Amino acid sequence: MTEKDFKSGFISIIGRPNVGKSTFMNKVLGQKVAIMSDKPQTTRNKIQGVHTTDTSQMIFIDTPGIHKPKHQLGEHMMKVARNTLRETEAILFLVNVSEEIGRGDEYIIEMLKNTRTPIILVLNKIDLVHPDKLIEQIEVYKDKLPFSEIVPISALQGNNIDKLLEVLESYLPEGPMYYPEDRITDHPEHFIVSELIREKALHLTSQEIPHAIGVEVERMKENDQGLIHVQATIYVERDSQKGMVIGKQGKMLKEIGQLARMDIENLLGSKVYLELWVKVQKDWRNKSQFIRSLGYRDEEY
Repeated sequence: MTEKDFKSGFISIIGRPNVGKSTFMNKVLGQKVAIMSDKPQTTRNKIQGVHTTDTSQMIFIDTPGIHKPKHQLGEHMMKVARNTLRETEAILFLVNVSEEIGRGDEYIIEMLKNTRTPIILVLNKIDLVHPDKLIEQIEVYKDKLPFSEIVPISALQGNNIDKLLEVLESYLPEGPMYYPEDRITDHPEHFIVSELIREKALHLTSQEIPHAIGVEVERMKENDQGLIHVQATIYVERDSQKGMVIGKQGKMLKEIGQLARMDIENLLGSKVYLELWVKVQKDWRNKSQFIRSLGYRDEEY
């Protein structure tokens, strides 16, 4: 194969909250770079994941789930999602095939009607439905928009992922390798580490807290023995939330730290000493400067 035959391009992943966008990208990359949670609207920034083979390089952009914003952070999330539709080679529209088409799906379909970019409908969670139900759902969506391709998958189980990657490669133009072949994301390690900590906090805390949680990694330093010392702060908006995150006698915070440390060690390939603090930053989701300080920026790629 000559250098001229190599294909590359950007692919945006869009869908309403909790349809499996992050699960899909982590499965493709073979490593966790995007936060996964059963609580909706947990992806806040576009996460660029890089999938490289001998024939192509795909740069995936995982967007926040489309929802009606209620604060400045929510508005930022929606701006990020809309911006990723520009100048990409293809759009993956992920839907949860185990649920009926909803208002969120309809809203996205209306938004997609104005784009000329090839749109690939990805029906996720096929492991949860009968084949007859899958066929019914395909017909429902085909009536809504003339999709370039329709591919059923299970991101969790990995079913049909290879087929979807083949389809995507067919839409890529000839182009350069934008990132080194061993790179899987363009985000700095600090950001990924903060997301791994936030994921564990989301998983372990109650429904009341999740969207009020932000994480800032303040220090990452490796010593002479190869141990990486990570210091991070978990921000919440109210004193009551701080108590919930810390837990009785610090039990909750300790558990968050233990789970996060295992993922961070897998990411960095080194032993990690993780120190966590919890601080109250009242109404931080409506403070643009503070949101930017946590790494949630909406720059164009």
